[in-house]
Amino acid sequence: MLRLAWARSQSTSRSTIKSGFTYDLFRLEKTTTSQHERGIGHTPVALRKLHSVFCLRTPHSRLSTTWKASFSMASGGEVTSSPPASPVKQSNRLAEERSPYLLQHAYNPVDWYPWGQDAFDKAKKENKPIFLSVGYSTCHWCHVMERESFEDAEIGKILSDNFVCIKVDREERPDVDKVYMAFVQATSGGGGWPMSVWLTPDLRPFIGGTYFPPKDSGLRPGFKTILTRITEQWRRNRRTLESSGERVIAALKKSNAIAASADDIPPPAITVAKRCFLQLANSYEEEYGGFNDSPKFPSPVNLMFLMTFWAKNRSSTEGAEALQMTLHTLRKMALGGIHDHVGQGFHRYSTDSSWHIPHFEKMLYDQAQLAVAYITAFQVSGEQFFADVARDVLLYVSRDLSDKSGGFYSAEDADSLPTAESSEKKEGAFCVWTAGDIRSLLGEPAEGATGGATKADIFMQHYGVKEQGNVEPEKDPHGELQGQNVLIVRYSVELTAARFGLSVEKVKEVLAAGREKLAQVRKGRPPPHLDTKMLSSWNGLMLSGFARAGAVLGDRALLERAEKAAQFLRDQLWDEAGQRLLHACYRGEEMQVEQIASPIPGFLDDYAFVVCGLLDLYEATLSPRWLQWAEELQLQQDALFWDSKGSGYFSTDPSDPTMLLALKQDQDGAEPSANSVAALSLLRLSHYTGKQEWAHRSLQLLTAFADRLIKVPIALPDMVRGLMAHHYALKQVVICGEPDAEDTARLITCVNSLFLPHKVLMLADGDADGFLYQRLPVLSSLRPLEGKATAHVCHNFTCALPVTSPEELKRLLKE
Repeated sequence: MLRLAWARSQSTSRSTIKSGFTYDLFRLEKTTTSQHERGIGHTPVALRKLHSVFCLRTPHSRLSTTWKASFSMASGGEVTSSPPASPVKQSNRLAEERSPYLLQHAYNPVDWYPWGQDAFDKAKKENKPIFLSVGYSTCHWCHVMERESFEDAEIGKILSDNFVCIKVDREERPDVDKVYMAFVQATSGGGGWPMSVWLTPDLRPFIGGTYFPPKDSGLRPGFKTILTRITEQWRRNRRTLESSGERVIAALKKSNAIAASADDIPPPAITVAKRCFLQLANSYEEEYGGFNDSPKFPSPVNLMFLMTFWAKNRSSTEGAEALQMTLHTLRKMALGGIHDHVGQGFHRYSTDSSWHIPHFEKMLYDQAQLAVAYITAFQVSGEQFFADVARDVLLYVSRDLSDKSGGFYSAEDADSLPTAESSEKKEGAFCVWTAGDIRSLLGEPAEGATGGATKADIFMQHYGVKEQGNVEPEKDPHGELQGQNVLIVRYSVELTAARFGLSVEKVKEVLAAGREKLAQVRKGRPPPHLDTKMLSSWNGLMLSGFARAGAVLGDRALLERAEKAAQFLRDQLWDEAGQRLLHACYRGEEMQVEQIASPIPGFLDDYAFVVCGLLDLYEATLSPRWLQWAEELQLQQDALFWDSKGSGYFSTDPSDPTMLLALKQDQDGAEPSANSVAALSLLRLSHYTGKQEWAHRSLQLLTAFADRLIKVPIALPDMVRGLMAHHYALKQVVICGEPDAEDTARLITCVNSLFLPHKVLMLADGDADGFLYQRLPVLSSLRPLEGKATAHVCHNFTCALPVTSPEELKRLLKE
């Protein structure tokens, strides 16, 4: 009989269940050892009595686990299998798909189906359970499970003969991923990718897990064993399996019922914000910054909240602490190995507490949010260092993640071939260096350095390069990084200069030239896989990154790149006829943008993130066409996803019969919750359009999430920012002047130089027929003073005297 028991680490989410799958499979115990980025699932008390599923994971899932297992194997029905197949690979039906992840599995000896009616019909017709495998193309452990299990002919035969096998790209179908991830998290306490779930033919899950090794190892069951036992239980105890799944889904529906009644009110903003700050401060790691010890994730949502908290608490010790936590974390991340010092941009997360050894994949959504966080840190601190890092991120995205159409690609893989002659990919191979590499590339003497030091000596000292490699064995469990170095800034430029008796400027030159040489060498290495899928949601986030940075830096090239991205979204991912946003498009073999025959309709994330990006783009360019499209998209978002009974937005279309759960995402994780983003966007739009119903809708949304905000605001720091915006009210900053005039530009530059988390900026250019004047007739009464560009600052229905100088405007804005 299988029993699962574990001790959970501290979590920001609600309680999970202790559950077991009550069949003669094997006996297991697991102990949680660390919390992963996306947090732990949540489950009502009613589910605690269920013994319905098991979930096996490795330390590379979201929740690391240590396993102890003792087998008590049941005898019984045999599972069909066959000897290994011929080495000649034949394609399966995934070869017809456009998702890079599905195409990676197009030559597996598995009868894969994409998610769709054909697979559902087959399962019902043949009375077979469904094996659902969810991952993404740059997922390291998805690659591992493919090599070990899905490319194995015997396992492929077992899967194909006994299950209807469905492969899903979690980035292409986040709706499917969220529903079944909720099941896995709720029944196990954690989740991750690859996600493996077994479903009934009517799509109800009954067993879930993540990565499985192919064979039994010690007391740990392998994938083949698990498939065998599930097949036996499907034949012998199918009704029990089905009823277990039904009870779990029913309980999940109840537990995920986030709603508000008509007489409810939002939670108190000051109390919630302070509690969020205290919860973050409690988890803050002082030496290297960040939250928790390891693994460490960038968590931009936390950092943006802390800077917003500081902006409203500047004179308090808590405000000062919030700022210190933020700037220290951002600085340590930028100096660490999670930051690619040669190729720019940031890796996914750090496996250690010092931001040194990363998980090497690079995700678009990380670059987008970090660009905003670093440029905001520049506004707050005035330190050029943070602006330079923001530019660094945008340089990487412009060079490596940009399509000629204006869209942004999704991700770059962690794994690559070490050399062109290699046959096996290794994680980080594209990014790491031996000491010998550095010495051969930078071996010339450094003129004027003490002791005849070479440029390699200076570079190695500064970036922590060691002869034997600087990766500790415990951070390299598979030996892929043995003898290699991950560059990390160990000393300041000043200390490095003092060590070699050189000027700071000379050392900067040596380091910059060294990085450039290493970059040239990298160009000759086999590159990691690039996921060229282009998603509306992540493009919306990246649109904000370019727009916000371009506005703060006054960089026209960045603003033009932002506008090109917005035009891409309009041209390629907006269905004009159907007035619907589409979720994804793809790069074709001829570098053209392609769409699948039945495009995937946009989800809530797509609408919310694009609307926010367009609002940021309007404030950066003051071009009203982007504001007008944001209004159109918000109207569609409301029509498609708003819960008219309980308030808040559903993540997916609630009328979709294939989605068992109508979820409202209640956690800001690697990406902010779309509801969090919408809470602030609705308030901003109400000021731009005069539609007070949107401000009211924002309050309704916040009220629906009141319980979560009160108890664990650390789970929704981005939504706390929206709550704070209502409490403090948005300042309306209206610049009256000619769009291209120098005095208008000076006032706009003044506004952009400051971090003003609760403001809307608009340009009154005198165009009475324009979008803003049509929505806000009051603008017609505003005039420039004495022919000069003039700023009007209004707050809580009270306007200050108009000003014409940047100095006076800055004083007003800081009040």
